[in-house]
Amino acid sequence: MNLTIETNRLLLRPLKLSDAEPMFAMDKNPEVHKYLWQNPTQTIEETIKIIEFVQGQYERNNIGRFATILKETGEFIGWTGIKFVDDHVENGNTNFYDYGYRLNEKFWNKGYATEASIAWLDYGFNQMNIDKINAYTHHDNGASNHILQKVGMNFMEDYLDKDGVLWKWWQLLRTKYEINGTSINLNT
Repeated sequence: MNLTIETNRLLLRPLKLSDAEPMFAMDKNPEVHKYLWQNPTQTIEETIKIIEFVQGQYERNNIGRFATILKETGEFIGWTGIKFVDDHVENGNTNFYDYGYRLNEKFWNKGYATEASIAWLDYGFNQMNIDKINAYTHHDNGASNHILQKVGMNFMEDYLDKDGVLWKWWQLLRTKYEINGTSINLNT
């Protein structure tokens, strides 16, 4: 996949095997997984398999989660991006576009997730012509719930997953897409 998206501070590019070390460092942190099934990655081999799985999504769906790099330092700060969910059912849905992100704890509360989210929603609606993008977050993850609301996603409902954990289901329609508080009519 040959796509790179730039924001003021970030470079969004496909995941590479060379991202395994910093991605493993992020995913082995229990704090990063507090609202993600509380199952931190145990070995770098798990991380390599995840990267290979995502690379397969690039081939199948021409999109997936991307490495998120701090332009100023070249550091891998996490991943962000749109993926096409066709491998499981979430809140009764499959075959849908999902926006998500995961950042290394040392990069939290710096506006990076918001910055990447705006770039990805713009790309999804204006370049991929997606009609609807969903997201889901743990019910108690106040930071992620706030970010999704801040970038214009609409809370649709709470739902229980197969393990009885409460999640929030978010959605944004192409026709309702807003950026920086200004409605953009994409159907003209």
